[in-house]
Amino acid sequence: MTQDTPTAESVSDEAVQLPNVTITESAQEYLSELLSKQDCEGMAIRMFISSPGTPQAETCIAYCRPGEEKEGDVKMSLPNLEAWFEGRSVPFLDDAKVDYSPDRMGGQLTIRAPNSKMPKIHDDSPMEDIINYVLINEVNPGLAAHGGNVTLEELTEENVAVLKFGGGCQGCSAVDMTLKGGVEKTLMEKVPGLQGVKDMTDHSDSSQAYYT
Repeated sequence: MTQDTPTAESVSDEAVQLPNVTITESAQEYLSELLSKQDCEGMAIRMFISSPGTPQAETCIAYCRPGEEKEGDVKMSLPNLEAWFEGRSVPFLDDAKVDYSPDRMGGQLTIRAPNSKMPKIHDDSPMEDIINYVLINEVNPGLAAHGGNVTLEELTEENVAVLKFGGGCQGCSAVDMTLKGGVEKTLMEKVPGLQGVKDMTDHSDSSQAYYT
């Protein structure tokens, strides 16, 4: 955060967790200038992480018009702009830094979020985060011995985890055994409320399959 003490509020009435995010003065000035060009009173930025806690995590900043903030988002009032942070992403934004470096080509905005890919769960974590945590820490280390991996593609409204196998698991004739005997069993034991597991992988492609 900046030297000025920011204030924070949340869309919901739940307790606010202040994001431990540094937005440098140069980045604030740059973002504030961008917002001023949008011809929208009250325009803010919104920072979030797609697929937080996974190797595919990406940290993003987007425009946020009044009313576009979502349930659970946390608002931080900075000297030069208003910033919203996705509630789910806040734990993964710990120690993140947004900076802007001007140069002859117009400058570059950089976002560094060293903890965005680190699996983190707590008692109130969304089910997606718990599934990702179990896959990364308990399932994939075993599959890696066979050159394979599995990722969460979707969590349905019925709380069914839709998985995708990759590497040596794709096209492998033993994948049904792996899914039922290993992955599904582990997830059902470790993830409270999970109703089932489904494989969406196209196993007709066996070019990378692992055989013993």
